[in-house]
Amino acid sequence: MSQSLFEKVWEAHAVKKLSNGQTQLLIGTHLIHEVTSPQAFGMLRNLGLKVKYPHRTFATVDHIVPTKSQTEPFADKLAQEMIQALRENCKEAGIKFFDIGSGGQGIVHVVGPEQGITQPGTTIACGDSHTATHGAFGAIAFGIGTTQIRDVLATQTMALSKLKVRRINVDGDLMPGVYAKDVILHIIKLLGAKGGIGYAYEYGGSVFDNFSIEERMTVCNMSIEGGARCGYVNPDEKTFAYLKDRPYSPKGTEWDAAVARWKALASEPGCPYDDVVNIRAEEVAPSVTWGISPDHGIFVNERIPTPESAANDDERDSIVEALEYMKFQPGTRIAGTPVDVCFIGSCTNGRLSDFREVAKYLKGRKVAQGVTAIAVPGSEIVDHLCRQEGIDKVFSEAGFEWRHAGCSMCLAMNPDKLIGDQLCASSSNRNFKGRQGSPIGRTVLMSPVMVAAAAVTGTISDAREVFEMNSDAA
Repeated sequence: MSQSLFEKVWEAHAVKKLSNGQTQLLIGTHLIHEVTSPQAFGMLRNLGLKVKYPHRTFATVDHIVPTKSQTEPFADKLAQEMIQALRENCKEAGIKFFDIGSGGQGIVHVVGPEQGITQPGTTIACGDSHTATHGAFGAIAFGIGTTQIRDVLATQTMALSKLKVRRINVDGDLMPGVYAKDVILHIIKLLGAKGGIGYAYEYGGSVFDNFSIEERMTVCNMSIEGGARCGYVNPDEKTFAYLKDRPYSPKGTEWDAAVARWKALASEPGCPYDDVVNIRAEEVAPSVTWGISPDHGIFVNERIPTPESAANDDERDSIVEALEYMKFQPGTRIAGTPVDVCFIGSCTNGRLSDFREVAKYLKGRKVAQGVTAIAVPGSEIVDHLCRQEGIDKVFSEAGFEWRHAGCSMCLAMNPDKLIGDQLCASSSNRNFKGRQGSPIGRTVLMSPVMVAAAAVTGTISDAREVFEMNSDAA
């Protein structure tokens, strides 16, 4: 019987079936950062164990690093302790660490791909929710907890229940001004924040065929926000071109052999799926969230839902709670809502292509008075490349603060936080209550170009109108 990529990768990494029905799965690549790993290393020491295969684990620091100044010691003593613990743990275990100032530091889900560590057909685990990002390369990538980090460090395996596979096809042509972020927000709106529970999402169709690797990463990144355990795209020539000559990619004859293996991993025609969803690209418009869950999404030209529009009592209660927290009036248009802060960055949209695309439209414009706008590259490499191209100057001249690499305001485990009930137009991945540092701060998710439109107008705006986008979106 023909198989999906998920089936092939799962079978290749299954060590054995456990008595509880789970599978002991070999983890080909383990990524760690400073927040979820210290306790795991402590558990190993308590058990008298060492890291079994240190060459399969890679580390970086991202969540707690300040983005204005990275001079040490950090003002936050806990942040300083966390980075120091990671340094010491990596040195003791012999783990490669992309430290601040190394030229390779950045958000873990940006660093892995740009170093060529992320490769098709492997299993990847990281103590971070958005590990699904790496599925853009045809990998099966899971976010894991601290106990599982311990297991992977000690055994290079973890226990996991096998997932069902849902194929999501997006076919047709996206309208001008519609981006990968709009596609995944639309998918989550349609299927729900819990719709993917128990599933791996396989993304396909002409839209994904045409997407760049970085666009695929944006969609896979937010699979977890739709409840899926992981999301992936079958590897193709774009995948191989992206990975070629990266530091950790195979070299010489090993490269040719690797590409042959990777090509054979793609889901076979006619392979069975547990569910199939078909979406027309022409139906997708620039999207924004209006509430406190990523599935609280609407198109920018639509109205905020009313409690009366709910299909059931649970949905009604969710709408009422969200409206109360967001301080929005039901039935009003989302466009025109004033913003206080605009943030471009994160593991969802902090890559070179994101900043390039925004710079095309931001050049010659100015951030609206009273709006705080920050741009945070996803890695030191992204920062370097943006500076080479003068992208940082375009942002700075427009009134954005250009910062050092890190997670920044996506989750605010660093000095970049909202104040009070500020409303932030954000290119990040979560709009949960208090997500961006203030217990009453408000987040509206959107694409980077939509964030730029909000920054220059001072309100949630349709980027197609603001930037007169008459040609096809890149």
